[in-house]
Amino acid sequence: LRPAILVVLPRSLAPAFERFCQANTGPLPLLGQSEPEKWMLPAQGAISETSTSRPQFWKYQSGACTGSLTSLEQFSEQLKDMVAFLLGSSFSLEEALEEAGLPRRDPAGHSQAGAYKTTVPCATHAGFCCPLVVTMRPIPKDKLERLVRASCSLGGEQGQPVHIGDPELLGIKELSKPDYGDAIVCPPGEVPVFWPSPLTSLGAVSSCGAPLAFASMPGCTVMTDLKDAKAPAGSLTPERIPEVHHIAQDPLHYSTASVSASQKIRELESISNRGIGHLLCKDELLKASLSLSHARSVLITTGFPTHFNHEPPEETDGPPGAVALAAFLQALEKEVAMIVDQRAWSLHQKIVEDAVEQGVLKTQIPILTYQGGSVEAAQAFLCKDGDPQTPRFDHLVAIERTGRAADGNYYNARKMNIKHLADPIDDLFLAAKKIPGISSTGVGDGGNELGMGKVKEAVRRHIRNGDVIACDVEADFAVIAGVSNWGGYALACALYLLHSCDIHRQYLRKAVGPSRAPGDQAWMQALPSVMKEEKMLGILVQHKVRSGVSGVVGMEVDGLPFHDTHAKMIQKLVDVTTARV
Repeated sequence: LRPAILVVLPRSLAPAFERFCQANTGPLPLLGQSEPEKWMLPAQGAISETSTSRPQFWKYQSGACTGSLTSLEQFSEQLKDMVAFLLGSSFSLEEALEEAGLPRRDPAGHSQAGAYKTTVPCATHAGFCCPLVVTMRPIPKDKLERLVRASCSLGGEQGQPVHIGDPELLGIKELSKPDYGDAIVCPPGEVPVFWPSPLTSLGAVSSCGAPLAFASMPGCTVMTDLKDAKAPAGSLTPERIPEVHHIAQDPLHYSTASVSASQKIRELESISNRGIGHLLCKDELLKASLSLSHARSVLITTGFPTHFNHEPPEETDGPPGAVALAAFLQALEKEVAMIVDQRAWSLHQKIVEDAVEQGVLKTQIPILTYQGGSVEAAQAFLCKDGDPQTPRFDHLVAIERTGRAADGNYYNARKMNIKHLADPIDDLFLAAKKIPGISSTGVGDGGNELGMGKVKEAVRRHIRNGDVIACDVEADFAVIAGVSNWGGYALACALYLLHSCDIHRQYLRKAVGPSRAPGDQAWMQALPSVMKEEKMLGILVQHKVRSGVSGVVGMEVDGLPFHDTHAKMIQKLVDVTTARV
């Protein structure tokens, strides 16, 4: 037997409520429903709890809760024209805790776990609309992944957490004030983990405004012998086993992806890192792509000036990778903008326009500049009205962007100072460190690129002239690639893998809404390709952009023309990304 929540609605609303549950299966797992005049569901095997003197049900009239009832017997006539729904109650979290080797919070089982209304809207249908309700359990950091895996194996979709980290990211202001049940304290060193709750149904019942309706009160259930969707032991595959990754500290945020998707992204990291493994930070590509997947608005910067006797003095490495990443973010319906040196604004504007015309980019993206001046100026640029509570962007990405060294200058690989050609875009990355909710990624191949401050000690040890040229400005994630363009392509491919991963997609949508919306496959066509790269090279050549130290045209790698090697790298990244397991 398993506990279930009972919802009783007029016959006329039953089809709409059934579809509402089917659209939000995480919090509203529908086990079965009755036919009118058979509301106790004998055919489906529902067994009502034995009579008790304490209230079991809430009564609703025109959307308002008007009282509590110990039984529904007095409404036998009205029930003849009503339909009863059984919703799976929360999976046994305590059972999952025990399987993960964690102690129960309430061994005697006397308290009712707190549940919280969030600001996450459920998918609406025919008058049914309400926010997601979640339960919370603090978990020690060192046991987090073990508990998440145990809960997923025991509870299926209902066992997968919808959020791990700061409650305010769900719109929950105070854990000490649950909307239902008893508050749970989250001690230092533990992480709040949230699961979807069938108490979401109470908001749905209220929203429909039915003349008369009933629902189980929080903490009260009926028992049913309807079978659970629990996966048999040993049946979980790498596609269904989650990994948990810490992606932000302020606010605290973790994300999830399947073992299978994570392993593929690690393979992308290994492939794109060719020739520069001494700078590699493990799993930076994975964490950066997870953070980007959660982002709403992304600002991308590129541009590494190398030529003193050529106009424009730009390097071909950077813009193609930046455009490839922008194209994929666009396909995921994220806001995207680029920021470049003022002296190169018109060049990048033309590059982006041509990329749209050639079909590499779907639509035009804004090209911005920043002249700096102060910490306040950087904050004003990044935030609406300069308010750090309302950032305009939640992720900054630098791809082969010249980075400031410890002495305040900017250097190319030959130790030549190019400060006069670079605007202080580094200031934005420094300011982002102090603004909650903004993360950053730096993609580089030589250690003098923006964001590579995270690996500056390794740059000083292993890179020629590293003691002078090493960038001093850190990004949250440092993606190291043999050529920075490869890192841009790898980020786009990693996002493809995450959005092909059921575990990550459910975590993104907080278990509400359909798992695959009609027409939401457009992002699959935005994957980088050799053909798109050839179009970008044609655009760069048209605008007289020449290769630099790690550019695209006129170099050799392993005895092959660089473009041949570049094409093979793109194809290899794509092959790994799209290969079936």
